[in-house]
Amino acid sequence: MFSFLKKDPIKKLNKLYLQKLEEAMYAQRNGDIRSYSSITSEAEDIRIKMDALRESIASQ
Repeated sequence: MFSFLKKDPIKKLNKLYLQKLEEAMYAQRNGDIRSYSSITSEAEDIRIKMDALRESIASQ
């Protein structure tokens, strides 16, 4: 009944994903390639979670 009050988890993950990508970009610009690689890996993990969530929602 009150499903319109629930927050969209994909939107939250997307925001976090974009923040990680921006953080990785700044690490790369500063020449810190190890941090860039680590942060990019975290961002890709978040993207995989978003894709899985989208698939589970689409299959319902």
